[in-house]
Amino acid sequence: MHPAFSVIFFTTCSGAGYGLLAMMGIFGAADMLPSDRWMGLAGLFFALGLVTIGLLSSTFHLGRPERAWRAMTQWRSSWLAREGVMAVLTYIPAGLFGLGWVFFETTSGLWAVAGVITAVLAWLTVACTAKIYHTLRPIHQWHNDWTVPSYLLLSVMSGAVLMSVLIHLFDVVNPYIQALTVVTLALGWGLKTMYWNFNKSTCGLPSVNSAIGIDAAGDVSVLELPHTSDNYLMKEMGYKVARKHADKLRTISHVTGFALPLVFSLFAMFVDGYIALAAVVIAWGLCSLGIIVERWLFFAEARHTVNLYYGETCV
Repeated sequence: MHPAFSVIFFTTCSGAGYGLLAMMGIFGAADMLPSDRWMGLAGLFFALGLVTIGLLSSTFHLGRPERAWRAMTQWRSSWLAREGVMAVLTYIPAGLFGLGWVFFETTSGLWAVAGVITAVLAWLTVACTAKIYHTLRPIHQWHNDWTVPSYLLLSVMSGAVLMSVLIHLFDVVNPYIQALTVVTLALGWGLKTMYWNFNKSTCGLPSVNSAIGIDAAGDVSVLELPHTSDNYLMKEMGYKVARKHADKLRTISHVTGFALPLVFSLFAMFVDGYIALAAVVIAWGLCSLGIIVERWLFFAEARHTVNLYYGETCV
């Protein structure tokens, strides 16, 4: 699939924003974070800012962005509409949670309930985003059991890395959050590696034979392509990235998205002060770069079944 930068930006920003929002809701409700209004204001402003910027950028690739709201009316049958509904609903408990944290400097009682609801809705929104791609049967690289867990875990991982920056910025001593950052980075790395290995070693179920309905006729090959030049389908649904370039980009994602952030996050567990803050900020910057590369590959390597009609043998 042709990677649209607006969608890459949206899934990266909103995933990190929802991850941080969920972390603040859970840890705040559990009284594992101080009820300092400036910390609450900074964290919620950053989380909701990333979410909002991401959601707005998702409309940039639409032909009529002003009609994007109409998609939400189809929530009974569309995961895209459910994503929109969940995204809007998340602002309500997040606003209440922020009200208690920032203005009353408390995250207990009903404010804690609002924090937990915020976390649940944030994860549901990310799950709906993942289901948009998972339910597309013609794209084997998305329609598999790895897509939804990968989206959810990478969101939690990004949120944990951001939360690590937040607690060091406000000099909060909480080894559990830093340990969670390390664990989620390791788990995210492992899961993403398995996802890439799955896509490299398997093909989609359709073949040229099944596409034209003659499974028992032996191997079928395309004698002559239906077009003498690329058409819309070939450009958008048959976007190709050279294997050597894909391998290089995967290596970049492995190193910057997972390996180095893991090293810097581990290092931050054994130091303090400005050194620890610098370590987690570097980890966050590297992780963000790696996730952008990972997300670009997620779209660029997706092969639509329609390519069978244009000479592809494996999608």
